[in-house]
Amino acid sequence: MAHHGITCSMSRSGNVWDNAAMESFFSSLKTERTARKVYRTRDAARADVFDYIERFCNPKRRHSTLGYLSPVEFEEIAMLA
Repeated sequence: MAHHGITCSMSRSGNVWDNAAMESFFSSLKTERTARKVYRTRDAARADVFDYIERFCNPKRRHSTLGYLSPVEFEEIAMLA
């Protein structure tokens, strides 16, 4: 993993900061997209979540953990560096 620039989580169980970014993402997903929807099928739910991530979250939504850039902007800057 280190060869690919990935660092293992070294926090102990119960550390609230360990999953903070993912917990924030799932909270946003629920409140902004899925909270009041009833999906007819699992595939419909999967397609809606994919749409949220690929058409809104990744290209447009700014993230504080990425210096207030969208994931797409962050990746573009990283590729130039």
